[in-house]
Amino acid sequence: MPTIDISLKDLQKLMGFDITFKELEEEGILYVKGEVDAFEGDEIKVDCKETNRPDLWSTEGIARQIAPYYTKNKGVPKFDIKKSKHEVIVDKGVEKIRPYFVAAVIKNIKVTDELIKQMVQLQEKVCMTYGRKRKEAAIGLYDYDKLTFPMKYVVVDPEGIKFVPLGFKIEMTPGEILEDHPKGQEYKHLLDGFKKYPLVIDSAKVVASLPPIINSDYTGKVTGNTKNLFVEVTGNDLGVVKVALNVIVAALADRGGMIESVKVKYGGKTIVTPDFKPNKIIVEYDFLNKVSGLGLKVNVMKGLLEKAGYDVVVDGNKFKLEYSSYRQDILHPVDVAEDLLIAYGYNNVEPVIPKIATVGELDDFEVFCEKVRDYMVGLGGQELLTFTLTNRESLFDKMNVEDWGCVEIANPVSSQWSVLRNWVLPSMMEFFEKNTSEEYPQQIYEVGDAVVLDEKKETKTKDVKRLAWAYSGQEATFTYVKQVLDYLLRGLNVKYEVVDVEHGSFIEGRVGRVVVNGKKIAYIGEVNPQVISNFGVKMPTVAFELNLTDLYELL
Repeated sequence: MPTIDISLKDLQKLMGFDITFKELEEEGILYVKGEVDAFEGDEIKVDCKETNRPDLWSTEGIARQIAPYYTKNKGVPKFDIKKSKHEVIVDKGVEKIRPYFVAAVIKNIKVTDELIKQMVQLQEKVCMTYGRKRKEAAIGLYDYDKLTFPMKYVVVDPEGIKFVPLGFKIEMTPGEILEDHPKGQEYKHLLDGFKKYPLVIDSAKVVASLPPIINSDYTGKVTGNTKNLFVEVTGNDLGVVKVALNVIVAALADRGGMIESVKVKYGGKTIVTPDFKPNKIIVEYDFLNKVSGLGLKVNVMKGLLEKAGYDVVVDGNKFKLEYSSYRQDILHPVDVAEDLLIAYGYNNVEPVIPKIATVGELDDFEVFCEKVRDYMVGLGGQELLTFTLTNRESLFDKMNVEDWGCVEIANPVSSQWSVLRNWVLPSMMEFFEKNTSEEYPQQIYEVGDAVVLDEKKETKTKDVKRLAWAYSGQEATFTYVKQVLDYLLRGLNVKYEVVDVEHGSFIEGRVGRVVVNGKKIAYIGEVNPQVISNFGVKMPTVAFELNLTDLYELL
């Protein structure tokens, strides 16, 4: 969770009124889900508990969020954007390297020590946390008056151009920067495998930066003499870079800067940034009261939501809400309920002891799963506990099956952890892949969760418990795996049959579908040699995967 440094005097100046340290610590800072970690004189260290609100990771953002609770400035913060003729031309060559570029111009900004301090801090926090260590978003700030528009976002050879990187006094090529500059050494992995590197350059061929590594010393040095700024963000996700840009631009606007738009041209497509068009969500009044437990009247609830930064329109028993474009944490009405509780004040919520005391016990289904585990241990299997997060390549490509859909992560930390698994057997194969140097045979199993798409559910998904078992060794035959499954199901007093099917993960003619009371609950068979090869496993492998959720419902 981000920890940020702020000045109390600077905070008061941005809010437009005085607030004591005690008021801030006991009330104000709670509105941004923060805690005062330490303070000395005017300097305060704030531990921000909100990891999905990059707009709160600066003095400007905190002031913007707190002020409505003490003033009449409520609703979605408004930012005036002046249309301009500034353009950025994006070269097609960046498409497979770092495809997205957004930008803004800030005019008539008074660059103070506090502004520089907060911009450096905010830039670092956004890039490291929200931008996934610059992989998804890297921010550049430049002296606008040293640049000639239109700007260009191009690719160059590693030795194709020279410029002085920020903090250095000698010219270096992009290749030399990656090898010899501290920032190049730290972030060069983001450009590994590419024969050309991205470059931001102006029409006079003045280099602005080598994203996501370093700015040039000439254009990227912002001082007290700087009057106008050019802000750009590059990355691999357009939504992420737009949010990052809006966060920076909003902070600079709060400091008195005038925002001017920039046209970014991607071949035949043009986008205009920054874009502060509010996001929208509809929430039922009764839902908010039910989740929060507050029992508030409509007008009271409306006022609290406006303090929390929403524009509110009452429509029958629903609220039509608009909220800031840089807020990507509102995914469900329950997130609005959380904001309502924060606005109401957690300290004002009266604790109530439940009238009915209960005694906990194991859920019947969990007892059933424990019984299954006991049988598998008796067969000599090693139990695994693997991650539910995985990637499409492991789920489908390496398993030699078509992609039938899975739950995706909106902003994954890594492409290796970008989806939720919809079956468990790929996790077994990944385990074998990482243990090829160990002694064979290897027998493993897991009673684990899988997440499948289900349009009937509110979340459009459903969690199911599955048993995956796999054996890799010379004795891996269909007869062997059939005996294991038979032992388990007979122990559970389950009558079943195995019918012939085709499945890309298994050898044709050596794969079956397990059916109980007319319901298909498992696949069983000898793993396809292509799958074995894809995972680099050295021995024949057999496996089955059983849907324990469905099986339990049939018992």
